[in-house]
Amino acid sequence: MSNETRVPSRVFQPAREEAASANTNSGTPQTEHPAYRLAFQDMDFLLREDLRPVRFQLELLKPQLILDEANIASTFVFYGSARIPEPEKALLLRDNAKTDEEKIVAERLIEKSKYYDVARELAAKVSTFPRDAAGKRHFVVCSGGGPSIMEAANRGAFDVGAESVALNIVLPHEQAPNPYVTPALSMQFHYFALRKMHFLLHARALAAFPGGFGTFDELFELLTLIQTGKIKPIPVLLYGRAFWDRVVNFEALVEEGVIAARDLKLFNYCETAEEGWEIVQQFWQDREQEQVKTTKAEA
Repeated sequence: MSNETRVPSRVFQPAREEAASANTNSGTPQTEHPAYRLAFQDMDFLLREDLRPVRFQLELLKPQLILDEANIASTFVFYGSARIPEPEKALLLRDNAKTDEEKIVAERLIEKSKYYDVARELAAKVSTFPRDAAGKRHFVVCSGGGPSIMEAANRGAFDVGAESVALNIVLPHEQAPNPYVTPALSMQFHYFALRKMHFLLHARALAAFPGGFGTFDELFELLTLIQTGKIKPIPVLLYGRAFWDRVVNFEALVEEGVIAARDLKLFNYCETAEEGWEIVQQFWQDREQEQVKTTKAEA
């Protein structure tokens, strides 16, 4: 065999070419029938109830491939309300309030609107974290892709010329990605469960800002996973202690015996971007030192 001979890497025709060929078949009763479609081109087939496990796999795989191809090794996840506007827009809520109840709510949203700026600043800070020796990116900003706090996170990354991830979800009402999300990293989910899994698969830090049912759902799932040892601890930042103390009485849970006192150490209260970023950096520095000590002890 000549040294010049090159063995082909594949002998089967690529699926894309096969698909193109399949669509050029002449129209006959046999080729026109849905049964003749290639399985991966047959949307009626893929959307059948009994194909749900396959759709689970696809929804788990596609975002993973996108992140891998973008060299994203870890993310900094931002949770928070879709109803807390930036400070300038928050004032309009009060101006447009028609009832006393609406005015009270508007005032409270104005108070929390400062966290839009905090989230934006924090996202800008973490987005400057350097790549590792292998060229992998760490602490890449990841949000739900919506407005308000989520927008602030993507906007902070955008401010410093960094890319950011958005994991959007199909909802009954219109849900579009905010304009600061990197288009190539803007993903849409059908299944809430798989979306939440992708939030945490790469998360190496998480900031939870004031929010409602969605924020509570995502935050408490993470705390439960850490509490039960299903995942290793990561820094969890709760922004706005006044809010969290008002809506969740964590100490009462300890007093009632339904969580342990040590569980209150699973998270840290924060108010500023600097404070939160320092906690995250210190957490991983301490973890690295612990690993070094363990390695030396085992040697």
